[in-house]
Amino acid sequence: MRSTTWRCGAGVLLTWTALTACTVTVPEAQVGAGASSSPAIPTSTPVAASESVPSATPPSSGAPTSAASLVEMATAALAELDRIPVKGKAPSTGYRRSVFGRAWSDDVSVELGHNGCRTRDDVLRRDLTDVTLRGRCTVLSGWLDDPYTATRLHFERGVDVRAIQIDHVVALADAWRTGAQQWTPQKRLEFANDPRNLQATAGSANRQKSASNAASWLPPNRSYRCTYVARQIGVKRAYGLWVVPAEAEAMRRVLTSCV
Repeated sequence: MRSTTWRCGAGVLLTWTALTACTVTVPEAQVGAGASSSPAIPTSTPVAASESVPSATPPSSGAPTSAASLVEMATAALAELDRIPVKGKAPSTGYRRSVFGRAWSDDVSVELGHNGCRTRDDVLRRDLTDVTLRGRCTVLSGWLDDPYTATRLHFERGVDVRAIQIDHVVALADAWRTGAQQWTPQKRLEFANDPRNLQATAGSANRQKSASNAASWLPPNRSYRCTYVARQIGVKRAYGLWVVPAEAEAMRRVLTSCV
């Protein structure tokens, strides 16, 4: 099993172990074709998972390695939640996807920015295993152990553009309603392409979630809910976003169930 360490909140290191098997298999899928900013090489090159995963990024899937680490994660997230302002949501007036800049832009200063690869391919390289690349960036195929649905999904570029998608853990529209309206365009671009706020998942789950916060949507995989909420809290803290009352209550309820 593969473990990944992620810094969540103020100085707390958390470790997850990637899922290695699932009982459900779905048809081949992919995120959708998109040209890499690096020159393409005509032939496909298999890349070992350890070589293809960008370093020091958030966990892609799975759960804490022990009950003790789950408690530690939830306790730390509850403490972080107490530091986030609770306010009513701002109106959605003026929101559109374009206010967060060009999708999957590499022109950002967050981790993996300016590496010559589109953000979507960076996330696929991080979250998939048994990855096959074209050139240095473009993901052609791989397997996703989806933390949101606890299913194992096969990605193949060009086969099904809707079956695997990249979720913004804190949805862009939710961020707009909880502080992002006041940001500069560059900060919104950074947020939309920050690997900490991105997760490859089943397209069906991503569409169901849409712009929901934790009060109105949680992953169907109940064992991942504490991790999911902790990630949302870490992102909101890092970017100075607030939570609305129902969202704060839902987050606290989920995390309390894990301590």
